[in-house]
Amino acid sequence: MTFTTESVDWERSQNRLKALREKVFVLEWRLPREAEFDEHDPKAYHVLVYDPDKEPIATARLTLQGEIGRVAVKRQHRHLGVYKVLFKALIKLAKTKQLPIVKVNLSLDSVPYHTKLGFEPVGQVFMDAGIPRQRMGCSTERFSLPDVSKMH
Repeated sequence: MTFTTESVDWERSQNRLKALREKVFVLEWRLPREAEFDEHDPKAYHVLVYDPDKEPIATARLTLQGEIGRVAVKRQHRHLGVYKVLFKALIKLAKTKQLPIVKVNLSLDSVPYHTKLGFEPVGQVFMDAGIPRQRMGCSTERFSLPDVSKMH
């Protein structure tokens, strides 16, 4: 299956971004809607991933400080190489915007995997919406993404 990506801004694409993030975070994960959208959205860079039918299936944002966040992938597409496509687009965008380091807050079970990609822990484990998380950072030049389609 072939996926396409698009870098979008909040002003023109917020309806698509909100619909996808609400489906994943608010409806599926039951996170509070008021915690999902914040003051960073209008200023951040956003990436959308589309399936072959041009339906949005995944999104994430990259803040001006290099923070990757709000990674939302529709349930039925989590077993595919969507994460690979999404993260490649985010790293390419970070390089284009001359951001030398990207950071991401991860659930603890994904720390070993992201360590293999070149991420290193930054600070202590913390709680976010009741979920323990670890902040990690990686140089955009050192980032390495294996073929995640073989991991499922």
